[in-house]
Parts: sequence; structure tokens; C-alpha cells
Amino acid sequence: MKRSTINKIIQESDEFIKSHGFRLPPFAYFQPNELVARKLEFQAIFDARLGWDITDYGEDRFDKMGLFLFTLRNGSMSDLKSGKGMCYAEKIMISRQDQVSPLHRHIIKTEDIINRGGATLAIEMFESNANGEIDQKASVRVFCDGVAKTSKAGDILRLAPGESVTLSPGNWHKFWGENGDVLIGEVSTVNDDIADNIFAESIGRFSEIEEDTDPIHLLVSDYEKWCLL
Repeated sequence: MKRSTINKIIQESDEFIKSHGFRLPPFAYFQPNELVARKLEFQAIFDARLGWDITDYGEDRFDKMGLFLFTLRNGSMSDLKSGKGMCYAEKIMISRQDQVSPLHRHIIKTEDIINRGGATLAIEMFESNANGEIDQKASVRVFCDGVAKTSKAGDILRLAPGESVTLSPGNWHKFWGENGDVLIGEVSTVNDDIADNIFAESIGRFSEIEEDTDPIHLLVSDYEKWCLL
């Protein structure tokens, strides 16, 4: 993706988020040079990989396959393993109309996916077999706002604004906005986007960036390049 495209997505996404009455934290709006200058002050932000995250999964088809994310808070794996401390994470995301976030599962993370506003969020789901692969026959059992629901493999769950689903490790899922763009909340156990995403296709988690202009804000995938990690 071109950096100029990423900058435009950031600006458009920020406006979409605000239009639903949601506000991002102050650190979202710091300029790259300010983040570098205040590195020691903000080290916990970088270590937790909080901030802007725009991915086309390395396929350069963002409108068809991509996702906007902003990680608001995130604990540590050491806390999760000990069972105390900050064992949770939260994201705000945008899935555009017919823009697919491809089929994947997590090894560790349990997550609530919440339709925070906009159109319908469509989620296709499968269960894992004993080897962690997609089971084309097994039924899928999830909880939607505390109510157990069982569906056939590959069925599509549709969430209206205010509705949510709890996905456990091993639940394969892909999702998209149906009949419009969707603001999505994610509340989960600790998030590890480097090691805890297993995709059905041979794709990457982060975008390859063509630096055709300066970034208006850094992505979490920029932190290492800017020597913040």
C-alpha cells in the first residue's frame, strides 16, 4: 500500500469513528517526530503495540480484502499466563462494505466482536478439527450476547448494531460489512497480532508500505522501523 493511501484511510476512518460518537485517545494524534522525541514517556504504548493498524494482508487489494484497526489497550502475555494483572485488550475496527477480513483463527485469544454501529456485520464461521484445520462438517457453537447459538459449518452470522458474538480459540471466522460500512468493537484477552493469527490462506498480517509521502501518524507496524521498540 502507498503511504499516501494509508494517510487517507486514517483521516477517513477517524471521521467515521467520530460520526458514531466514539473518540480515540490523545496518543492517536501525536505526530511521528513527537513520538520519537517522547519515546521513553510512551514506551508502554509501543511495547503493547497500541495505535493505528491498517492492513491489506499483503495483497494490495484493500477495498476487497483489508481492515482498519486501532488498538486502544493491551495487556501482556506474562500477565495472561500468571492470571493476574492486565489480561485484556480492546480494539476499534472498521469493516467496509463487502471488504473481507479473511478466514483465520487464534491460538490463545478469546474475543467479543461487537457491532458498534453502521450496517450489518456478517461473519462466516467454522470449527477446528483435532489438528486445528477447518472442519467442513462440525457445527459451530458460540455465544451471542450471552445466548448460546449453534450453526452449521460455513453458515453466516449477521450482527445488527449493538449485537455481539464471543469467539473462542479455534473458531475460524471471516467477516465483512453487509450493505454498508460497520464500526466494530473488539474486547478480548491479550492480543498478539504477530504470533496469534492463523490464516487459512498464505497471506501476511501486515501491509507492505510504499513510502511515497511522509506518514501523518505511525502504524503499529512502523514502530520497529522508527526505532521505538
